Formats: sequence, C-alpha cells, structure tokens
Amino acid sequence: MLTDKQSLILCGLLGIGIFSSGVLDILDNFITKTVLALLFLVIIANLIIANSMKKEEKE
Repeated sequence: MLTDKQSLILCGLLGIGIFSSGVLDILDNFITKTVLALLFLVIIANLIIANSMKKEEKE
C-alpha cells in the first residue's frame, strides 16, 4: 500500500503526463498510452487496497 504522499505524487505525475503529452502531441504514441495507463491502474489499485484495509480494521 502506498502512503498518502506517494499517492499524491502519482496523481500529480499522471496529470502532468497527460497535459504534457497532449501539448507535445504525443498522446497517440503507444508507449505514452501504456505508461499513463499503468500509472492510472496503480492509483486505482491503491484505492481499492486501502479501502478494503480500512473496512477490515473497522470490523
């Protein structure tokens, strides 16, 4: 599980990556799409894991 600071850094990198690749017109590149998709999936997986751990702690 990632810490809050690491999650915020990943979200910032994803936002900057989407913005900069859109400005530079390289968003159609397969490698760019793959990197951005992997960042997104890591963030979503972290949300799911953190949410399930909180539910276990409550019980």
